[in-house]
Amino acid sequence: MSRPRNARRDGAARPALPPPERDWAYFFDLDGTLIDIAESPQGVHIDRDLRRLIEELYRSAGGAVALISGRSIADIDRLFPGVQLPAAGQHGVERRDIDGRVFRHAFPSAQLERLRERIAEAAAQHSGLLLEDKGLSLALHYRRRPRLGGFAHRLLRSLQAQLGPQFCLQSGKRVVEVKPAGADKGGAIREFMREPIFRGRTPVFVGDDTTDEYGFDMVNRLGGHSVKVGPGRTVARWRLPDVRAVRQWLEQSLGRAHAEAGKGANP
Repeated sequence: MSRPRNARRDGAARPALPPPERDWAYFFDLDGTLIDIAESPQGVHIDRDLRRLIEELYRSAGGAVALISGRSIADIDRLFPGVQLPAAGQHGVERRDIDGRVFRHAFPSAQLERLRERIAEAAAQHSGLLLEDKGLSLALHYRRRPRLGGFAHRLLRSLQAQLGPQFCLQSGKRVVEVKPAGADKGGAIREFMREPIFRGRTPVFVGDDTTDEYGFDMVNRLGGHSVKVGPGRTVARWRLPDVRAVRQWLEQSLGRAHAEAGKGANP
């Protein structure tokens, strides 16, 4: 899994996004992009306005909308009850296509279970650490105790070294994860773009974290639009300041799409 190159500094990504086009395919990270980050993964919810925005965009784009998250697909569905969107979970380890079929990368489950037990034992000895078992990957959060970040990274680094190349580490905002190697958000976007509903469209990926850089890199290579939310070095070509700005941009994009559709219906 190669790392994206040529990251730009905070101010280098262009601030203004191009106007939306009918042939765009939309990919979104969740936490820190569409919803604000909470103290724990279970502490967030999707409000009515966001749900409306995503559902309207899904209809407007003809179904070419997918969520690309570090969360599991089951957790994504918990946030969007009654709506089964195309989605990639656990940083691309699992993916659900437009028809609802789920694909998962193979991994040695027995090794992951032993790893879960060892991480849980270590986390229990440090108040403020939270182990999230996603099924195909494990995330150790230190949002409540940022000073434990060094310990969390050293712990998982040492355990991952014992597992060998079948697993890799994934760092994010106050979290470090261990997951099967060979899958990332960029790969998930590439797989979606091969499906009929996405094929031939211009990919647009919006994300905020270091884990999203793989998605930005892939979208850049496909000639699309990569959008970084918030500060930090990035390979993304565009930037929005925060979650609120993402939602405002979505509202504007939908307004423009509706206006264009109206023109087409009334020449």
